[in-house]
Amino acid sequence: MKVLAFLDQRDGKLKSSAFEALAVGAKLAGSPANLACVIVGSGVAALANEVKGHGADKCYVADSADLAKYNVLGYTSAVEAAVKSFGAQIVVGAASAIGRDILPRLAARLDAGILTDLVSVELNGNFVTGRKPMFAGKCFANVTMQNTEIQVVSIRPNVFPAIKSGQGSAAVENISVSADMSKLITKDIRKGKSEKPDLTEATRIISGGRAVGSADNFKILAECADALSATVGASRAAVDSGYATHDMQVGQTGKTVNPNLYIACGLSGSIQHMAGMRTSKVIVSVNTDPEAPIHGIASYGIVGDLFQVVPLLTKKFKEMIQH
Repeated sequence: MKVLAFLDQRDGKLKSSAFEALAVGAKLAGSPANLACVIVGSGVAALANEVKGHGADKCYVADSADLAKYNVLGYTSAVEAAVKSFGAQIVVGAASAIGRDILPRLAARLDAGILTDLVSVELNGNFVTGRKPMFAGKCFANVTMQNTEIQVVSIRPNVFPAIKSGQGSAAVENISVSADMSKLITKDIRKGKSEKPDLTEATRIISGGRAVGSADNFKILAECADALSATVGASRAAVDSGYATHDMQVGQTGKTVNPNLYIACGLSGSIQHMAGMRTSKVIVSVNTDPEAPIHGIASYGIVGDLFQVVPLLTKKFKEMIQH
């Protein structure tokens, strides 16, 4: 099967999920000759050097000043051009904010089938099959493609290992966008000031709920996050109370995360919140209520006051790092 991997980049840097998409693409393609990737943006041509040895023999690059600011129509047109140039039968990308925006639109343009947010991917004959979390992560659905010439697949970040096989020359082929970019204008992009990984790609997260009490008290979590090289998240209740910004929200109406470690502080464990984090590999809950639902899905539960527990955790993390 000929496979094209869409590589997500921000500010001229490839996201870690881009290499995960390449690894899944290499698995489905079977050989470097059958795997290509596509990078879209402005000043991104040099990124092709970073994907050498990750299984793709060809790297399509749409590098234009018109693509400096993300625009779903322009980016989708670029990926569509790469699909048609390569003759791709399968398109793989991460279920990131941009991936969730581009891939369904691409599937519609190509009249292709689409499987989203997969946590396992296999090839059954000529069709992709996989598993995806359903009903707030309470169960998994086995899904498959049928009767479609082109298949589009999005994978959940932080699930698939990024494997560098040493194969794949990633020879660059420049492509242009067919859309009239003069009519596709992104006037402004607003983003947070944090230099830490976005929640959707973070491998460690410490989140606070309404029990944190104030925006100022979130500094306790931030200090712990700094010691652990983690990203700070929040529940919807904390965001609605003004303690945290919306870009920090984890849950059904926020971001779906899948870190190696998730520390939930002062979170009761509402269905809405657990829908966004229950697939985390290790969950540590900190709550004064021994009957809090969050303890029910936690790998380790700490019954205690977060204002006493979190500083102790921070101290221990710093000691571990020093040694």
